[in-house]
Amino acid sequence: MAMLFTRGDDPRAAVEEAAKQEGIEIDDWREPTTDDDQLGEQAAQFRPRFLQAVLVHPTKDERAAFRMRKRIQATTEGTYVASCSFRTVVYKGLVAADTLGDFWLDLKDDRFDAPFVVFHQRFSTNTTPTWARAQPFRTLCHNGEINALAGNVNRMRARAHLGTEEVGLGAEEIFHPIIHPADSDSGQLDSMVELLVRGGRDIRHAVAMLIPEAWEGARDLDPEVRGFYRYHASLMEPWDGPAGVIFTDGVGVGAALDRNGLRPLRYAVCEDGLVVCCSEAGAVDVSGHGLVERGRLGPGQMLFVDPSRGVLRDAQCKERLAAAAPYARWAADGLRKLNPGRPVEDPDGAETLETRQAGFGYTKEELAMVLRPMANDAKDPTFAMGDDAPLPNLALRPRPMHHFLRQRFAQVTNPPIDHLRERLVMSLRTLLGPRKPILTETPEAARLLTLKSFFIYPSTVVDLMESEAHGFGCARLDATFPVEDGPEGLRKAVHQLCDEAEQHAREGSGIIVIDDGGISRTRAAIPALLATGAVHHRLVSQGLRMNTSLVVQADDARDSHYIACLLGYGADAICPGLALETVASEADANEDSELVGPEAQARLQAAMEDGVLKVMSKMGISTVDSYRGAQIFEAIGLGHEVVDTCFTGTPSVIGGIGWQELGEDALKRHAEGRLVDAGYYRARKRGEYHTHNDDVVKSLNEFKAAHLLQRALKDGRDELYDQFADLVNGRPPTEPRDLLELVPAGDP
Repeated sequence: MAMLFTRGDDPRAAVEEAAKQEGIEIDDWREPTTDDDQLGEQAAQFRPRFLQAVLVHPTKDERAAFRMRKRIQATTEGTYVASCSFRTVVYKGLVAADTLGDFWLDLKDDRFDAPFVVFHQRFSTNTTPTWARAQPFRTLCHNGEINALAGNVNRMRARAHLGTEEVGLGAEEIFHPIIHPADSDSGQLDSMVELLVRGGRDIRHAVAMLIPEAWEGARDLDPEVRGFYRYHASLMEPWDGPAGVIFTDGVGVGAALDRNGLRPLRYAVCEDGLVVCCSEAGAVDVSGHGLVERGRLGPGQMLFVDPSRGVLRDAQCKERLAAAAPYARWAADGLRKLNPGRPVEDPDGAETLETRQAGFGYTKEELAMVLRPMANDAKDPTFAMGDDAPLPNLALRPRPMHHFLRQRFAQVTNPPIDHLRERLVMSLRTLLGPRKPILTETPEAARLLTLKSFFIYPSTVVDLMESEAHGFGCARLDATFPVEDGPEGLRKAVHQLCDEAEQHAREGSGIIVIDDGGISRTRAAIPALLATGAVHHRLVSQGLRMNTSLVVQADDARDSHYIACLLGYGADAICPGLALETVASEADANEDSELVGPEAQARLQAAMEDGVLKVMSKMGISTVDSYRGAQIFEAIGLGHEVVDTCFTGTPSVIGGIGWQELGEDALKRHAEGRLVDAGYYRARKRGEYHTHNDDVVKSLNEFKAAHLLQRALKDGRDELYDQFADLVNGRPPTEPRDLLELVPAGDP
């Protein structure tokens, strides 16, 4: 049965042609009877036409039905295929839960029979409710939110080769795009499950790939099950976020929870064979069905019911999945551990180091207030709340690139994670190397390098460049540009960098190193964030991103926010070489401290890793694999041309500076020569302007004291207030509102 929601032109001719191409016969067309009195005003206004096609096929091939659906979507407009299967049919709509059966009169027919049913009533939080977005979808219903959705979608866009032909599913072009941007996050998750199942995997297998349990830190996990997860992590990053999922392939039905268990799922198994699984206990009355076993799913657990074989608990499900192929052996043989490297032993001398620091935009303030606390305490420094400095595009001094990007965070129904107390469910595990198509199951898919973290030292970058032991090529990109080219040279160099990366990826380089360390008197640095984002998005657009990993040697990366930005825009591994040299040099030069260079670098690493975990946790993301490429930022003060090239898809509401201004800033930093106290974090006389500077605070306090005295004397003079107002109103622009001018509306 194919269930269609249609608008506009009659799709039946296109549907019949799609069926014919797959050897499927349409035996009959029908319009299911509905009671539209059950609809609300909005639902009735946007109600589509409902059509059902009765399908006949010699083998009732679900793959043929899947291909038929993809062909319908490619050849029709205004038609949504709610289901197309020989096993399942979807009845859903914009109706209240208790009226669904009254709206679809088929559901009240005594001849309508099914061994199980999947039902979900939801309240839309992130998307506008529509008939197509109502749940359930074709394989599942989902209560929760996919926090890393942008990264997951970008990764799927980057997967030009899915492996459909190798597994006998059909030509690749039929199935692209797998994910439609108009779908909700739940609908996109459903599309992924459907692809994996039609590609030959059991539906439990597909769900375990997309929503794995927190296997990385689980000490008592069965080794074979751990091997299953290790292997599949090389194929698919987690679709991370709160998730209670009910899923079915038409043969059995199951339930699964996310790795954090952030949505409830309770079940009851009755003596007579009735099994109920709901988000709330008591949603279905089980009285009269004999003895009842009640329970609830824990984090990462799964329950599956096969009407012919009974109930399978979590351990049984996972053991069967792990036994389907020698995944543990494939993972053990293929995955090779890569050491993060050795601490920098001989940092540059103070004068040379300062010149390099100035060239990458370091300031005395950052050394004292950011890097030094991180090297001493192994955690991010603590600042007062609020940032009263101008936005980067309004600042008096050139700002580092990461200041133009602001983090977004979990809101409303989306709980953050406590990265300190819930560290067990979080992971920084990183894989390097070319990835295989997601539909394949071969030992070669696990032939990758594995790191405990994204953080690596310069020695590891050198090893990657010089050693062929990993079995795939490594190319280096020079992320600098000639000073003589002027500001325009930055844009030209970024585009050239993208061209070189594309060429290396096509030639088979499994790792590309983006290195900004080649600065000199004649060459200025391309900000690593611009270079990484531009290369990442170029490779995504060309379908080459999964062919290579991006290692970024970023001498301008010196705090956790910069590291998070690099990860968010595609970096696989990061080496903040100059920051490591800086803390090592300071530790060795400080005779009053017992801290030595290697220990200072280890603490800097710990601080940056902890900072990234904290950033991820604010968005409710548990694994760096899910966070990588997720772009959970908003651009503040960047022009659309820059955003389109380097940060594609990132919101930039007000626009801002472009390549010319960024090029000028890069050259100013390059010409600086010596460290300055820029005053980014605190007000300094020759530093960045702050709205709450000493003069403003002093004036406000004087006015407050005088105002209290005037109230006592009942004298209405406001000279001090005028002085305070002049300071505030006459300040340099720091926010967009400072550039607004109120225009009188005139007479009504």
